[in-house]
Amino acid sequence: MDIKRIMIAAPKSGSGKTIVACTLLQVLKNMEKRVISYKCGPDYIDPMFHEKVIGVPAKNLDTFFTNEERTREIFLNNIPEKDFAVLEGVMGLYDGLGGIKEEGSSYHLAKVTKTPILFVVDAKGMGRSAVSLIAGFLDYDKEHLIQAVLLNKISKGYYEIIKPLIEEELKIHVAGFLPEREELHIESRYLGLIMPKELGDIKERLQAASKEFLKTVSIECIIKIAEGAEPLQVSEEIEETIQRVDSGNNIKKGSNRNKNIIAERKPTIAVAKDEAFCFYYADNIEILKEYGAEIKYFSPLWDETLPEGCHALLIGGGYPELYAKKLTENEKMRTAVKNAVENGMPVVAECGGFMYLHSVIIDKNGICYDMAGIIPSTCYDTGKLVRFGYIEIEEKKSCFLPKGERIKGHEFHYYDSTNNGNDTIAIKPATGNQYFCIIESENCWIGFPHLYYPSNPIFAKAFVEKAEKYKKRMEPLH
Repeated sequence: MDIKRIMIAAPKSGSGKTIVACTLLQVLKNMEKRVISYKCGPDYIDPMFHEKVIGVPAKNLDTFFTNEERTREIFLNNIPEKDFAVLEGVMGLYDGLGGIKEEGSSYHLAKVTKTPILFVVDAKGMGRSAVSLIAGFLDYDKEHLIQAVLLNKISKGYYEIIKPLIEEELKIHVAGFLPEREELHIESRYLGLIMPKELGDIKERLQAASKEFLKTVSIECIIKIAEGAEPLQVSEEIEETIQRVDSGNNIKKGSNRNKNIIAERKPTIAVAKDEAFCFYYADNIEILKEYGAEIKYFSPLWDETLPEGCHALLIGGGYPELYAKKLTENEKMRTAVKNAVENGMPVVAECGGFMYLHSVIIDKNGICYDMAGIIPSTCYDTGKLVRFGYIEIEEKKSCFLPKGERIKGHEFHYYDSTNNGNDTIAIKPATGNQYFCIIESENCWIGFPHLYYPSNPIFAKAFVEKAEKYKKRMEPLH
């Protein structure tokens, strides 16, 4: 399958990948290209920017979460009817598991998807050293995927001096530069970028940035590089799956996973989604639908009741600590959630959702806020990063997964709990270090880790089946 594509990568975090990716997406959309974006790694917020601000579909791709073949499948499943894909890298180009392995890195994803790389270098405060830095990354690029360089935060005058030097010495295209300007900067906080809704003028700023981009960057060069991407070869089964994508519901009817779906099942999973709870992998929601679930969204901030006739709860991550007062004031919703879970409704809650199910959240100022009260424990701000990075999770007692199987996930939180649970074992893939986590029972999975369901679809299937069992148990009552 052939698709024009390019990855935006850099030597390190903070080099300008996000603003380049966002601006490029805006430029391509303004050119009426049918574009889709992918974020390398477990990040939630960058795809949110791409969808909410720019209006292009956005997904995650992660070679740790899924093996190489499955990663290609996920990539290609979303390509039909699109003619351009922009992949945004994570951290430094070669930074994978534990910071030292290739797996999980931007480079590994580029290699797996055969995607050429636009290499963004923050050249502020650098002279000829920028040449040696680029040379080192090119030398390490055994697949010759780096096809062009973009220099960030430099003046036009200096760009005209350094560009010919880089091209002559390194035989690499320099596609352009970005000056240091206010509209080319997006604020961040401890879990990543500021949320799109918090930047009231972000759309106007991106439009302004896209105009500047076209003045200083050769979009023709970028498109030519993207057009030169190799066709991707996949297995016949995956090719058949891609050809059978139903544009109406995006269910891959040819996949083995869906042979086990019972069409008449329609349990409803209520998904918390608002300003406080918004961290969801699109593929997680889609796989629940593939296994027969109907998704209904609700807001723990603004709604007073759960969606009518729901049979399970999914409460994802986000920033509940920023909205703790409003969550506390919405006593009707807190009571509704508590009653539903205590009545046996299946629940999966991750990170921010886990925090919401506590009795109390104590913020960084020491103020206590009442939460749903399902977990009789306290969640509190530590003022530092508690856990960060990839994990594999194995249950002690089989509830959502077959005995001995694992699901992959990621942790990133500054808050901690007086009860993190000890019903599963988390294993760090790079070091093998282990620790206990997750409060689990037959119908609940609650804890800090964010899960990626396609890494073990059995988890999603089990969750939908639990919702179906609850539905059948409740039906005689209606």
